[in-house]
Amino acid sequence: MTLPALEFSDDQAEAWDRIADILGAAGIDLVEATLMPASQGIPQIFAVVGKAGSGKTMLLAELTRALNAAGVQTVSGDYEGKRRKDRRTLAVLAPTNKAASVLRNRGVAATTIHRILYTPIYDPEYEKIAEWLAGNGERPDVEGLTDAALDRAKAFYEQVKSIPGALAAAGLRGSDFILGWKRREDPLDIGFVDEASMLDERQFDDLKAIFPTLVIFGDPAQLAPVGQSGEMVFDRLPAPRKLELHRIHRQAEDNPILDLAHALSDPDLDFAGFEGLVRDAAARDDRVRWAERADAALMARSPILVWRNQTRIRLIQAFRAAYGAPPDALLPGEPLICDGIELPLKHRKRRIDLEARGLIKGAQVIYLGPGTKPGFARLHVVGTEDPQVSAASIIKIELPDEEEPFIPQAAHMGAAFLHGSAVTIHKAQGSQWNDVQVFAPDLFVAARTGRTEAGLPLWKRLAYVAITRAETRLHWVVRNRLARPEAALSTGDLVTRPSPLVLGQNGGGDDD
Repeated sequence: MTLPALEFSDDQAEAWDRIADILGAAGIDLVEATLMPASQGIPQIFAVVGKAGSGKTMLLAELTRALNAAGVQTVSGDYEGKRRKDRRTLAVLAPTNKAASVLRNRGVAATTIHRILYTPIYDPEYEKIAEWLAGNGERPDVEGLTDAALDRAKAFYEQVKSIPGALAAAGLRGSDFILGWKRREDPLDIGFVDEASMLDERQFDDLKAIFPTLVIFGDPAQLAPVGQSGEMVFDRLPAPRKLELHRIHRQAEDNPILDLAHALSDPDLDFAGFEGLVRDAAARDDRVRWAERADAALMARSPILVWRNQTRIRLIQAFRAAYGAPPDALLPGEPLICDGIELPLKHRKRRIDLEARGLIKGAQVIYLGPGTKPGFARLHVVGTEDPQVSAASIIKIELPDEEEPFIPQAAHMGAAFLHGSAVTIHKAQGSQWNDVQVFAPDLFVAARTGRTEAGLPLWKRLAYVAITRAETRLHWVVRNRLARPEAALSTGDLVTRPSPLVLGQNGGGDDD
């Protein structure tokens, strides 16, 4: 068959052929770039697994391009056009905002699982603009919006395929054009899911209910979700429904970070031997650094990765002390991690609203300052297409040797946050940062315990996940010390979009 104009390895080519056969049975011919109506056959699930650098993301991206060239419509989480009987659809998903943003940065229109499970309900007047931007309607005449505002929306959408971002460029807020959120009832055609090692059984069941053709991409060397006994959702798939990529591709060759990750597969390598490899790599390549101290300035935007909660809490306190943060308030620029939504069941709509806009468990957030209503905070949600929100917030800062956290700010209900300058390696899965600090003393403790997970030493799984979070540079921190920052915390480095979305306790209200 004719493959895309790039060099595929043999295992990638086999995966392409296997997936092309599955898509062909569903009525999508990648070779001829033709579509047939969706069939009502048996649902198909296929998994592509492989370690870092094996080409999973490249394969996913090329399959997405081929499907788009055949006329399959990629469905995003921010707007879905009017349904047509002959439409074939694809959604590219990831479990977290950060994981989705990694794909978007590589040219793949990805969104989160939450954003595809819950779809927005648009005001009918502003839906006309969305249909026009998506190419499904004429330029509208909307009361209150000038031609210049519509031109701004069009120019924005041509650069960034985000309907909310384009409407924000026209001067609208989320509470203007999104009336609420609803659970998806209609199925889609094809789902591609990256970082499938993070999926739990409930998410997997939801995805299977929506997509009759589901292809998941995952790394078997990562950590399984908590509570699943070290097992990932693709582990139980039969051999014909799963293919492992083995080759490390040219773009990953001569990469000392990936070299270290793959060295962990040596059963004879112990922790001391691995640290020797790290020291050798740092001596010959600036992409690996042997660090005597943790860097507080790096912790402000990419958390230091640890194994133990007690280590995480002590590093957070050291970070706040280094920046002179007051004990009773947050400084603008402090990082947070969303710890879920604290709302009663009767406020399910409000929960959906918050989650659909990016505040899902594990989301990385930067604190911008207090809102104008008590309990509200202005936030920058990292990795989302429209990052600035104002939300009713419950912010907790844990203290060493204290059962109850300190709460510098709390609404009666809303999004809950923990401090994000240090996170556990489990929580870091699915995310990547340019620079990543790994707290080696914690991994040494894990090695001393002798614990295993799914047949591998736990410290090796932890080390593998931690160091593969680094896109550009790995900092291997070997001492329990913190280097003081040279400058004060700031928010000037954050990329913003016009007219931020605002989230209220009543499900979309303004706090201004």
